[in-house]
Amino acid sequence: MTYSRNILLILLIALPVHMSLAEPSQVVFKNGRSLPISYLSLEGDKFVMKVAAEGYTIGQIFPLASVDHIFGEKPAEINQAIALMLRGKAREARELVEPIVEKHRISAKIPGSFWPDAARVLLLTHAMSGDNGNVTTLSREISSVTGAQGVDPFQLLGNALLLPPTTKVEERLLAMRDLTADNLPSDVRAYASFFLGNILKKEKKTPEALEAYLSVPCLYPSGGLILNAAAELDAADILTILKRREEALALVQSALLASTGTLLADEANARLKSLQ
Repeated sequence: MTYSRNILLILLIALPVHMSLAEPSQVVFKNGRSLPISYLSLEGDKFVMKVAAEGYTIGQIFPLASVDHIFGEKPAEINQAIALMLRGKAREARELVEPIVEKHRISAKIPGSFWPDAARVLLLTHAMSGDNGNVTTLSREISSVTGAQGVDPFQLLGNALLLPPTTKVEERLLAMRDLTADNLPSDVRAYASFFLGNILKKEKKTPEALEAYLSVPCLYPSGGLILNAAAELDAADILTILKRREEALALVQSALLASTGTLLADEANARLKSLQ
């Protein structure tokens, strides 16, 4: 049994389930009370009320030390932007995620903040657009928030995506393979494996591309449901060409469950109809 078939057996057993809680982002204080993040501004080491609401007055101050965590559903725009980015629509993805990065910047250092996730997606959209300056600037900001030492791993991924079009294919492949090393975070390895699959597919290295795509949901699932779904759909395309319909169908069904609310769901539905 081949490596790709082993991965597919695992995926057939564990199809992802996606649920939406529809909870707005809240700043939760240590005393148990909470306020919508949109009610607050950050000024130095304190939050300040921007509106009068829920018994609070404009200008009321809350020390940053009084905050416990951020609670709420991940903004839908983050997943939507990831899906767009993975389908080569970097500009559209950036337009979606930039407002989220701005809105959640005030909570960036608080546990549970959605800012780091949104900022990393924004960094990748800048990289795909060839914007080296914004990649570097955003990477430094992410490092200052997460406490990462040296270059943020997502900047390494951004640097690989920034390689000019004239770069030899072998160098592109090596850059992405280097980013699947064990010492790097799983989400970086997941994205690198996906982009590696894209390069291999373009070069018509079909078995290697299939393996790269299947590695995303199986070996690096913490890369996220949307990334997993995109990789599953691309792997399904290859399996369909190889006349492995049942395996392709299982991947498309998995991708459909994971990609609700994004363009990948539409793509998965179309694939499903063609396979049934």
